[in-house]
Formats: sequence, C-alpha cells, structure tokens
Amino acid sequence: MTVYVDDWRQVATVGFVTGRWSHLTGDSDEELHHFAQRLGLRRAWFQDHHRDVTRHHYDVTEPTRLRAIEAGAQAVTWRQAARDRRLRRAREAAATASSQPATES
Repeated sequence: MTVYVDDWRQVATVGFVTGRWSHLTGDSDEELHHFAQRLGLRRAWFQDHHRDVTRHHYDVTEPTRLRAIEAGAQAVTWRQAARDRRLRRAREAAATASSQPATES
C-alpha cells in the first residue's frame, strides 16, 4: 500500500489559510488516515467522495506536501494522479462485472 501526494499546488484560501494546495491520497483509506495523522492532519479534513472512492483525499499546503514526501509519500504529478484514478476505476469496474452472475437473453 502506498500514499501519494500530487503537485497540483492550487492557490486558494481555506479558512484562514492561504497557500498552494495539493492532494494527499492513498491506496486505502485506512493507510491514508494513518499517514495523515502522522502529519498532524485532522480526520475532519478528509474529503470523502461517496460516489467515487478514488477521489478520497486530504488537501495539503506546500509545507505539508514536502513533509509528506520526507515521511515517505510518493510524489506524483497531478496528471499521474488522474491517470491512476482512471485505471483504478477501470480495474474496480472490471472486478465488479466479473463477479456478477451471467444473465440469459
């Protein structure tokens, strides 16, 4: 299992924090939460996308992004992150389709 951090670096103000924001994601939510806790991120900051689990993430500022990399997160480009989400969705759809019983026509 791996945790990833992209290089999105979108300038935004969230609450009282203005900075460049990126996304911390993981192969599993459990691993992602554990890693985020190690970085001092609050569980309440988790972005839970109920319809698409491949979009689960924490938003992180640039200093936190760099700390995540130092702590072992794999740095990826935002394009790599998007490609990986598409591949994961395709794998999950294929697995779901193969587990469905065949229907007769």
